[in-house]
Amino acid sequence: MSCKLELMICAAKMVQKHLDGIINAIVLKATNALGESMNAKIQKIKSQACGYRNRQRFRNAIMFHLRRT
Repeated sequence: MSCKLELMICAAKMVQKHLDGIINAIVLKATNALGESMNAKIQKIKSQACGYRNRQRFRNAIMFHLRRT
């Protein structure tokens, strides 16, 4: 924080703001990779379909493609 470079001060503030989350990620070795993967699959379904008639059909398509084998 005592650095005179504005970008370093900004980076230090960001690390300080998110320090709890950073420590949790290191200690628990947890990532959001599974959630990001599921979101990418849902976005792919959404773009391939060019729209659904209603939310239920969209939900059914998501459940069908994300089922576990």
